[in-house]
Amino acid sequence: MTIEPNSHNLQTPESSGKKELQPDDFDGGTSENNLTLKAQTAQQSFLQSPQNTNALEKDRSDLELYPTNQVTIKPRALLITLIAIALTVIGVALNNWVIGIFGTLITLVLSLAILWPWLQYVVFEWFSSENRTLFVAFLGLLVAMIGLLKFSGLGDRLLTWENKINWDASGAIAGWFGAVGQILVAIIAVFVAWRQYVISKDLTIQQNLLTVQQNIITQQQTIDSYFQNICDIVLDDQGLLEDSPQERIIAQGRTAAIFSSIDGYGKAKILRFLSRCQLLTPLKRDKFDRVMVGQNDDYDQDRFKGVRVIELGIMLAGADLSGTDLRQVDLSEANLIRANLSGCDLVKANLSRTILYDANLSNTDLNGVRLFYGSVEKASPRSRTEPPNYETGESTGAVVENADFNYVQRMSEANRYYCCAWGGEKTRATIPDGCKDIPNQLGR
Repeated sequence: MTIEPNSHNLQTPESSGKKELQPDDFDGGTSENNLTLKAQTAQQSFLQSPQNTNALEKDRSDLELYPTNQVTIKPRALLITLIAIALTVIGVALNNWVIGIFGTLITLVLSLAILWPWLQYVVFEWFSSENRTLFVAFLGLLVAMIGLLKFSGLGDRLLTWENKINWDASGAIAGWFGAVGQILVAIIAVFVAWRQYVISKDLTIQQNLLTVQQNIITQQQTIDSYFQNICDIVLDDQGLLEDSPQERIIAQGRTAAIFSSIDGYGKAKILRFLSRCQLLTPLKRDKFDRVMVGQNDDYDQDRFKGVRVIELGIMLAGADLSGTDLRQVDLSEANLIRANLSGCDLVKANLSRTILYDANLSNTDLNGVRLFYGSVEKASPRSRTEPPNYETGESTGAVVENADFNYVQRMSEANRYYCCAWGGEKTRATIPDGCKDIPNQLGR
């Protein structure tokens, strides 16, 4: 395929050469008539071979992808710049003003002409339009402030005021301000340290509260597991309480173990559970050690010969049960020596034959509490040698010697008489309404 000589899409080298202008010494890449070496080679190879016109269009499109801000420095410009630099050096060496200023001006102009495209590229490439705007704005603000000081007369007033200042006195004042500043810094440091202490204290309190809550949850889970274990031990498939001696020993061991790992409220909860289930009450049994059921479909009690499923013994000796709910709990024959029962609700609790020696019962509610059986005139505390007589009340009472009954509530006259008679001098001094009309049966 041949190319038509009169084609308007192509140009011969002669025609292109006629149209090309004489290049400048500083010719930028923005001129459309300036072709790179690669473009010229592509055009010559295309004209010498029968190729498709689409190849030429592709080469031209590739040329458009090259950056148009490149600068081509002609050798003539570099030579002139070197000559100008030489003239400047010669003028400095000969101390000739004419040659020196002429070389300096030419060097400055040529250097700026060479560097100007690169500076434009750096500014537009490294700094965004927003940064350029902010720079111009700050520069304008600085110039405006300088002009304001210059042309408004404010600068002259400041200079006049500066000349009138006694700098020696100002130095002393500055020293005082420095001392005050140091004091303020110390105060701020103390304030920051105090705030850190307060924040640390608050965090510690919150951590302690979280720990307490976690302990409460863990304790409740432990108590629930204990309840289930006790029920599995003392109840068979028919739901009857037919515990063997071995089962009672295991139940007592579990109870003693859990009492040593829970607080007073947990102990009170377990005592209420055991008492309502009659596991702390002496129950009447037959010859096969089975619990006997009475006429009211309830287990028969036998205070004299009955057997308890769980004997508390000394499990609660010295225990802190203050402020707990012990209503209707059977604590008979338990050893509560030096126990703290202050603030407890002991309504209708059974404390017969309970050892309350040196116990704290202040602020307790003693409404309906049982301290003995029989009549108050014949009732006496438990004895190591004498068996209890539940008809007359001998040896059925609680040991209340040295017990504290300050501010007790709803104490009956019978219980007040018994405590005054068998409590001793220390106990008698704490009983409300006094014990003047009641003899001291204990004798000490």
